Amino acid sequence: MLQHVDVVAETAALLTSLRGVWDEDAVDELDHALQSAAHAIDDGADDELVLAAALHDLAHSAMFDAAAAARHDATARDWLTPRFGERVGWLAGAHVAAKRYLVATEPGYGSTLTQRSVLSLDAQGGAAVDDAFTRHPWWPDALRLRRYDDAAKDPAAQGATIDDVLTIAERLTRQRQSSRESA
Repeated sequence: MLQHVDVVAETAALLTSLRGVWDEDAVDELDHALQSAAHAIDDGADDELVLAAALHDLAHSAMFDAAAAARHDATARDWLTPRFGERVGWLAGAHVAAKRYLVATEPGYGSTLTQRSVLSLDAQGGAAVDDAFTRHPWWPDALRLRRYDDAAKDPAAQGATIDDVLTIAERLTRQRQSSRESA
């Protein structure tokens, strides 16, 4: 079992490692993560959704290898789930399926994607509706996360702070620890 302090320290190291990592042209991965979190907070999202939004692209960090980055949705799910719970991991892991779904079902959505996102869509299998995701009770929040992701590519936008994200991470780890102790 991961210790509370270790999880928050790992999350801090992971966030910091995203500075200077470029997957998009306009913002680096840290700014993208912090803007995603800010959009979630502004939307009134709960802590789990905010944290999933902040960390959905964590596999782009140099802390992971190229294979992990290539399947970054699964890497995010696998890294987040044991640390912050099934919902955080599932939501982060569903952001690619949400993009594929929106391209397949929402006219004009594909034209709003950045060039990099269009290229990655092809590598991710293109437009598609995956019933395993769309029937899941957390699916509406996965679509919300996708919208935060799409909006978090503005070099002039203000994001949350690393401390904001770590405060949420700490709160979630304490809640999980309390739940395990009462079980």
